[in-house]
Amino acid sequence: MKVLVTGATGFIGGNLTRVLLEKGYAVRALVREGSDRRNLDGLDVETVTGDLTDAASLTPAVAGCEGLFHVAASYTFWTPHPQRVYDANVSGTENILQAAAKAGVRKIVYTSSESTLDLSGAEPCLNADPDSLPGHYKRSKTLAEGKVLEMAAHGLPVVIVNPTTPIGEYDVKPTPTGKIVIDFLNGRMPAYVNTGLNVVDVRDVAAGHVLAMEKGKVGERYVLGNRNVTLKDLFLILEGLTGIKAPRFRIPHWTALAAGYADGFFNGRLRGREPRIPVDSVKAAHRVRFFDCARTVNELGMPQTPVEQAFRRAIGWFITNGYARDARKGAALGTAGNA
Repeated sequence: MKVLVTGATGFIGGNLTRVLLEKGYAVRALVREGSDRRNLDGLDVETVTGDLTDAASLTPAVAGCEGLFHVAASYTFWTPHPQRVYDANVSGTENILQAAAKAGVRKIVYTSSESTLDLSGAEPCLNADPDSLPGHYKRSKTLAEGKVLEMAAHGLPVVIVNPTTPIGEYDVKPTPTGKIVIDFLNGRMPAYVNTGLNVVDVRDVAAGHVLAMEKGKVGERYVLGNRNVTLKDLFLILEGLTGIKAPRFRIPHWTALAAGYADGFFNGRLRGREPRIPVDSVKAAHRVRFFDCARTVNELGMPQTPVEQAFRRAIGWFITNGYARDARKGAALGTAGNA
């Protein structure tokens, strides 16, 4: 089966491309002009140049493909150009799905985000008020998922997957969570806030995408996650794998928010640099984001690899590729190898 993957140069997309090749799929990757293609190095992948915001470039990209994995997104908690986030995540999603529909693609998997989900009820549902969400990324992904659901209701053969917080290798950008691991390794994580998240091996997320293509019900949403952890728990996992001491000091949210606003002013506004403490990220951390992923595991058979293995691979990849110094303690390495 020949499939088109958007976002194949990114974190989830790079891992997805590898899983697809392992399973015998023929993969075509949509890549932007001048994009970082390191995640595709050495892979037997056909590439086609195009851009989600250029609808005309998408017609040849989907031609001849039976399946589409739309993974690409503008994923950031800070940007000096907010409209570009909406252009890529909302308009770009409409463009690629319309191109796929015209080309007769048989099935589509759309990569949404746990950020779109409202946890106020017994089951997570699409947040009805995007304007209430912190940041342009979360708002744009919620708007985009709403468009996808509308298209599914009108017959588009699309399945939605909502990854939680993936961890692992090939995080080239890196993602906000990857930056947390890097800062920890580099000794730049003196304190933490009281929050919680769901973490999952990025390889399992990639496998979940393929399972959604093969088994997922059109119009359904599947949360791709694994283990709920507090941020303190996350640092303790990293401590166990590296021997580096986890931060022991917990700061109030208002302190972190004040630091974020100051960082945003001096680095973001005055220097035009991405802040180390994005305000939208701090606001998002104000609410615990725990999920029950049992339905996805039961219906699709998504694997649940121990997250310690994913963190260990992420640590090794970041160090090997120069993102972080190797400050691991020798006594801890043997323990890490058995996790």
